[in-house]
Amino acid sequence: MKRKLFAGGRKAPLVTLMTIGLVLAPALAMAATTSAASGSSAAAAKYIGAAAAMAVSALSAGYAQAKIGSAAAGTIAERPETATMLIVLQALPEIIVLLGFVTSLLIVSAS
Repeated sequence: MKRKLFAGGRKAPLVTLMTIGLVLAPALAMAATTSAASGSSAAAAKYIGAAAAMAVSALSAGYAQAKIGSAAAGTIAERPETATMLIVLQALPEIIVLLGFVTSLLIVSAS
């Protein structure tokens, strides 16, 4: 019998932890370098905050696009004339990512 790797619904927390680790690792490395050079932990907190702002906005936009995409596929199958509107709705969560990017730039550039 073949064993499932992620049995029992334990896949989501593992994927979430891996994603957070991959997103925050460069920020922590940059923060450690900056903190060692300048001697303050404020610079480290700045980079970690910028990484968190970008990570949360990207993950939430991905979640929204997944939900919209699955609903749009069913709707287009039943009513093909709604395809243009649903493509626009699929693109709207990207604004969340852009706002997260701008926020992270503002956090890093603040003195």
